[in-house]
Amino acid sequence: MIIFPAIDIKGGKCVRLIRGDFGTAAKVADSYMDAARGFVSAGAEWIHMVDLDGAKGGKKSNKDIFLEAAENIPCKIQIGGGIRSLETAEMYLSGGVSRIIIGSAAVKNPELVRAAVREFGARRVAVGVDAKNGFVATDGWLETSSVCYLELAMEMGKAGVRYFIFTDIDKDGTLSRPNHGKTKRLQEETGVFGGKIIASGGIKTLNNIKTLKKNNIYGAICGKSLYSGTLNLKEAIAAGK
Repeated sequence: MIIFPAIDIKGGKCVRLIRGDFGTAAKVADSYMDAARGFVSAGAEWIHMVDLDGAKGGKKSNKDIFLEAAENIPCKIQIGGGIRSLETAEMYLSGGVSRIIIGSAAVKNPELVRAAVREFGARRVAVGVDAKNGFVATDGWLETSSVCYLELAMEMGKAGVRYFIFTDIDKDGTLSRPNHGKTKRLQEETGVFGGKIIASGGIKTLNNIKTLKKNNIYGAICGKSLYSGTLNLKEAIAAGK
């Protein structure tokens, strides 16, 4: 299982939110580059980065940060937040980003996902399945759709998507353990397509990592747990192997 340390950017700063509430934004590192280098030193092969401003408004105001990281950090980087066109996806992927994540557009413009998979290949495109009470949230989690998280994942699987980032919004930033039930079911349901689930939200301890691995989850995104010290990245990476 792959451990993805997380760097979320809002207004050019490295922050963490609680349950996606922008009012709870708290700075967690002085420098996103220093944070990324620290993750690499601990053995990270991937870093998960999110443009919170892009997720909320669709603008690419932090794009230079992500392109700088992709160019200068010696590991793979996946980026989400505000990717709502092929042009934006192309900009990041041609700039050294290894995988882009499409969230809101997967609900509102599923043809974009199909086109991205055709254009860039399934290994470079992920869909963010962000759920609140089982239904997919969009636009920086400010809106909740009537689409069930499983329904979205299955539709995207049929469209050729193989990588899914599942976040239980009620768990995000809370250190209250992941939603193992929904995560495991999503892995089982998308398994027919060869789906690979990356769990996000609520991860606190090494035991959480071990449970995800036991459930055959492909990856785990760790943010607040790393910044607050409840999880050691080196130990998490070792437990995931």
